[in-house]
Amino acid sequence: MAIEIKAPTFPESVADGTVATWHKQPGDAVKRDELIVDIETDKVVLEVLATADGVLGAIVKNEGDTVLSDEVLGSIVEGGAAAAAPAAAAAPAAAAAAPAAGADEDAIAAPAARKLAEENGINLASVKGTGKDGRVTKEDVVAAVEAKKAAPAAAPAKAAAPAAAAPVFAAGDRIEKRVPMTRVRATVAKRLVEAQSNMAMLTTFNEVDMTEVMALRSKYKDLFEKSHNGVRLGFMSFFVKAATEALKRFPAVNASIDGGDIVYHGYADVGVAVSSDRGLVVPVLRNAELMSLAEIEGGIATFGKKARDGKLSMDEMTGGTFTITNGGTFGSMMSTPIVNPPQAAILGMHNIIQRPMAINGQVVIRPMMYLALSYDHRLIDGKEAVTFLVTIKNLLEDPARLLLDI
Repeated sequence: MAIEIKAPTFPESVADGTVATWHKQPGDAVKRDELIVDIETDKVVLEVLATADGVLGAIVKNEGDTVLSDEVLGSIVEGGAAAAAPAAAAAPAAAAAAPAAGADEDAIAAPAARKLAEENGINLASVKGTGKDGRVTKEDVVAAVEAKKAAPAAAPAKAAAPAAAAPVFAAGDRIEKRVPMTRVRATVAKRLVEAQSNMAMLTTFNEVDMTEVMALRSKYKDLFEKSHNGVRLGFMSFFVKAATEALKRFPAVNASIDGGDIVYHGYADVGVAVSSDRGLVVPVLRNAELMSLAEIEGGIATFGKKARDGKLSMDEMTGGTFTITNGGTFGSMMSTPIVNPPQAAILGMHNIIQRPMAINGQVVIRPMMYLALSYDHRLIDGKEAVTFLVTIKNLLEDPARLLLDI
């Protein structure tokens, strides 16, 4: 019985996907819940699992083909693996029972060819004979052996294809390598260009003294980790908490434009940019305004692991009313992040640098970070943007305000 392998049901925001990798080939045995094929969409890579034990049948959609929601990708012959084993076991018995079978086999392959095939584990049925009447010659088997030896070397090259997008060339090389852009990268490029073309986007900057946050983190990080089952206290949770508090005070920064309407959101779904091998992804912390520091850190850690493993779900990547990105983890000192439509603003964090600052008439060394807020000027006035960023600065420079809600 053949069972259809179908593409997942895509949400309304995803029109189609691309077949990225087939992990099985026709004739390969598959087990229920085993990964068969990856489907790459604009947001994530979706895994399609086997729904039954059997053998992979015909492949309808090859790698690189575009597929729609619930479209047939191929089929599984249920129980095919079990049926193949008795058939293979019955073949020698049939040969022994029929004296004429040897003559038939000799007519198909020469003795030297047969011996060479047995020594190298070659199935003669899979070798195309070039001798008289299709007879398999020794030369045919030699060619099959060479092809078999070359096959393992070709497989890793195929698996490593995604990493080939950034090849490493030796000094003096004057070669070029062209690789197709992944759907995720192409979608990011398209959306960023659209954002710059369709928005009145501006960026305002400020700087924050990280002394108090760093002291608080240093004092309590061990106790925090012990109290929250291994969840580590980082800087991002402070920024998320400060941002959600500021979003309450400035609802326009948490709003979006839908046609001729402004949509104000009574919740803060904060997207946190995470780097992965497939590019930058932005999973969303739902109702971040209700989350504790531990819940925020735990959520970010989970997203980071899923991003590295390619396990982020569509729901985790969809939506978001505000985004925070941290270029400081890569050493960025200042940048102008691009707003992710239909959101109205994005906060950019940067590297913490020890710099001389004038404090109460004296020059002291303080850990300073530049902050950048890019925003849609169609929706957010300059005064709101600047005041919003100053609010975040004040909350971070005196973290007690986050606890006292002042």
